[in-house]
Parts: sequence; C-alpha cells; structure tokens
Amino acid sequence: MRGTIDGPNEESIPLPTAAFPCAIAPNANLAAIGFVKRNRSRYNDSAPTQDLKERRMRPMKIATWNINGVKARLDGLVAWLKASNPDIACLQEIKSVDDAFPREEIEALGYHIETHGQKGFNGVALLSKLRPDEVNRGLPGDDSDEQSRFIEGVFSVAGGAVRVCCLYLPNGNPVGTEKYPYKLGWMQRLASFAKERLLLEEPLILAGDYNVIPEAHDCWDVNVWRNDALFLPETRAAFRQLRNLGLTDAVRATTDEVPLYSFWDYQAGCWQKNFGIRIDHLMLSPEAVDKLVSTSIEKHVRAWEKPSDHVPVAAQFAF
Repeated sequence: MRGTIDGPNEESIPLPTAAFPCAIAPNANLAAIGFVKRNRSRYNDSAPTQDLKERRMRPMKIATWNINGVKARLDGLVAWLKASNPDIACLQEIKSVDDAFPREEIEALGYHIETHGQKGFNGVALLSKLRPDEVNRGLPGDDSDEQSRFIEGVFSVAGGAVRVCCLYLPNGNPVGTEKYPYKLGWMQRLASFAKERLLLEEPLILAGDYNVIPEAHDCWDVNVWRNDALFLPETRAAFRQLRNLGLTDAVRATTDEVPLYSFWDYQAGCWQKNFGIRIDHLMLSPEAVDKLVSTSIEKHVRAWEKPSDHVPVAAQFAF
C-alpha cells in the first residue's frame, strides 16, 4: 500500500485513474470477504450493471472533502470531480438545505446525490457513481440532536456490500462552553455506532472532517494547538477509542511521512507558510483495510481559486 501527497511546490504525483490504475501492494489481502448476501432495495433491483463489472477491474476511489459551502465552491467541486474522478465523495459543511443543493451540475457528471442538509451550517452529502442500496441520516444515540452531521450509504460491490459514512464531527471550541461536551458526546455516540457496525464484519469507511489532530506530528506547531479542542488530551483519547475498537487510519496505514496536512486556515498566510493540520480522516474496519490499496492527500486543490480551507483526502480499495 502507498500514500501520496501533492502540492504547488512539489513534483505533482498524478492520482490513480481508470486509465492508470495504481498497483496493488504485494502484501494487500485480496482474498474474497465472506459477506452476508444483501437483498437489493427498490433503488437498485436490477442485476449488476456493466459499470459495476468494470469497477471490478480497477480500484474504487472513496474521498472525503470539507467543501466549506457547496454553492460558494461549486466550480471547484465540479472541476475536482472531473479531474479526480472519485467513485464516492463524502462532502462536509455543504451549508445548504436538501432542496437547494446544486444537483444538476453534479448529476451531469454521473453522480447520485444523497444529502442531509442544514441551512447555513453543517450539512453532509454523499456523491456516488453507484446508486446506494440504503441511506441512513443522522448519528444514532441522541434524538434531540438537530445538527446535520452524519449520513451513511450502503453500496453493492463485487462480493457483497460496503458501508460508507460521511461525518462532520463538532469543532468543540471554545472549550469552556457547551460546545466541548457536545463534541465529546458526539464522539462517544460515534464509537457506539462503530462498535455496532463492526459486528457486521463488512467493509466500513468512516470518512470526514473529524476536527481531531491525532498526534503532535499532525500539526505544524503543537504549542499553538495544545489547548485547542482539536488537540486536547480528552479529544485524542476519544479518537484513540475508535482505533481501539479496531478501526484504522487509512493515511497512516499507507505512509509514515510527516508532516501531512489536510487543512490550512485562511488567515495569517497559513497556506503559503504550510502552517497546517491533519484533521480529515478515513477510518476503516479490518475488512476495509484488507482491500486498501493506496491513499492520497490532494493538496494542490488548496491553491485553486476560491478554495476551501480543507483539501480532499482519498483512499483506493480493491473491491
């Protein structure tokens, strides 16, 4: 397995595409996983399409990107979808209600769209080349939580199914307010959800903006972040709880390169100075790790016109 990163001041490493599939690592486990057969839903009640058959011949690319406003970033989103060609894209902070999401431009590229929107804040979306068999909105565990931060899709792949969850974890700042307990509570609910899903023994990808800096080497200056909600010991302990359940950080499974960042603030020239942090993650079940081929952080997108302060993070799987 391998990890790549690109940027404006480095030699650009082309992303794997259908025309140029990345090589599967010698130690990748390509044995078929014993899935429980799933009945096709009313959304996908036909036999596998030729498109699905073709996907068996190349890795499936699943990416996460905090878009920071889908309407403000629509041109960049369309350009990225064309260039990067993810099979499934998990978007956070769409900042749009479901009915106002700009579907036409994205559907024209061959994507199905599932959203869990919220006016002006939060909001998540799944864009997929495959139509999902099942979609679930909202993280279980708190019926009073009205914030749109979680959506799950189940997709048919060769040999069974894969679950892809798009999440936007609370920031938690300022720490001395109710926002930090809400963050920790949300992370506990996520751990409970993951524990239940892991019992299914299916490929599970929890992708999104976690608002968690896992380790000191995942930020440009640990002293700047030491008292921030993204790096407090309680935050990192809650993130370790996910790892202790058996989930794997996809990027760290493919590379030990440091530093690697996925976010650069708009202020104080952080992008130009490379003052970044890594807070966007794909956490994988063991069954998903078995199929992991490579990862990439698409850093060059941060240099585009009207960029998000986050960049896409992607993983390729041999489903």
